[in-house]
Amino acid sequence: MTPTSPARRRFVSSLLTLAGGAATPMALNLAAIHAAAAASASDYRALVCVFLGGGNDHYNTVLATDRASWAAYQGARNTGGGMSIALAAPGQPGGVLPLTPATPHAGRSFALHPQLPQLRGLFDAGRAAVVANVGTLLAPTSRADYLRRGPLLPPKLFSHNDQQAMWQSCQPEGATHGWGGRLGELLASANSQASFTCISTAGNAVFGAGRLLTPYQISAEGALPVNRLDQPLFANARHPLRAIISNPHSHLLEQEYAAVMRRALEAQALMGAAYAPAGPGGVPNPGNYFSPDAGAPRVNPLAVQLHTVARIIAGRATLGMRRQVFFVHLGGFDTHDFQRNRHAELMARLDHGLAYFDGLMANLRGSNLREQVTLFTASDFGRTLSSNGDGTDHGWGAHHFVLGGAVRGRNLYGAFPPIGLGHDHEVGQGVLLPQFSVEQYGATLASWFGVSAGQLSDIFPNLGNFNSRNLGFMA
Repeated sequence: MTPTSPARRRFVSSLLTLAGGAATPMALNLAAIHAAAAASASDYRALVCVFLGGGNDHYNTVLATDRASWAAYQGARNTGGGMSIALAAPGQPGGVLPLTPATPHAGRSFALHPQLPQLRGLFDAGRAAVVANVGTLLAPTSRADYLRRGPLLPPKLFSHNDQQAMWQSCQPEGATHGWGGRLGELLASANSQASFTCISTAGNAVFGAGRLLTPYQISAEGALPVNRLDQPLFANARHPLRAIISNPHSHLLEQEYAAVMRRALEAQALMGAAYAPAGPGGVPNPGNYFSPDAGAPRVNPLAVQLHTVARIIAGRATLGMRRQVFFVHLGGFDTHDFQRNRHAELMARLDHGLAYFDGLMANLRGSNLREQVTLFTASDFGRTLSSNGDGTDHGWGAHHFVLGGAVRGRNLYGAFPPIGLGHDHEVGQGVLLPQFSVEQYGATLASWFGVSAGQLSDIFPNLGNFNSRNLGFMA
């Protein structure tokens, strides 16, 4: 049954008819999937979310280096006593790396952390962009709204769990589905195997969960077996679960359990057959990154996850995939202490991982997929400009990277906020009041992914509160 066949249309219509005046979420969701499928493309596109767990210090990631900004930055971050977390100026040994956007920002100049040289190269090549000051918002919010604790503030600001949930689902902690899962679900009917639409290399993250679809979890070793149940073990005639799964059952719960286990085994087998080999003749393994903390090469956990993503993308034709959403995670960003060294280590991993992935997409089994795969960063929140001594505390808005051939790169999107206290986008200790909402950021990516304008409000419930649904950083 093709996505636009009369049979499919009759099937969806019958569901809505059965639902009556109050259509069930399942029926409505299938109707939305049908509507998206009618315009689904025959090409391949993937979104890769790199979540920086703990709250990345955007102030030491993307920096304003014009005279006034640099003086304010150094004044706030040169804490003395050997605990300074201020970085060296451009041109000084170990100094920040100048960044020149194609569109000038009057009177401003910018730079990246010293451990991001390859990312700067991707920016200069036009395959990376910076989106300034993104964060959780329910509606446009002023400094005055925040200070009087207006009713439209996001719940539980500065809380890791709650802000991770808001970033991944646009809902408070306890949400059962995320915006990555919802947009993947709307286009899942373009895939031969809907189970592999949303994939996580970092366990059970809400970002990739849909209302009906569950994210498929995978590790560098391959598909994660259910309760240690894998095909070789199940092939053993004496396996205790063999009879439970294979034999017919009269009890409804037993029938459902057996069906779920069979589907899990089938999915493992399918992924196993499609998962591209690693190394020579397959997807090149990541080399080690140079750890500034250890002063020696080390394995990069981010690159390992992105290698897994690339191996799945390489098997897209075998699985019959047109649209996929991936979630990977790099933790350690809650830098209350020892930030200067810890953050440098994390930036080195990010730089190495993103450059490695960009290189893979350029020649994945002989195909250039840079135009078809977009990677973007997300995080709990930004951090304070003010130092607590040798670290920073929880913030709100933060700057983020978008990477890929379809990105309108070599640009910095948004009005880069002043550095200091008391300005319109600062709410205390240098915490940034976001100018762009997560939902605007996500909607821009979703539109490129193929979700129609009419379906964006289903994914992003507060999007209608903002004037712009597209921030312009995707071609």
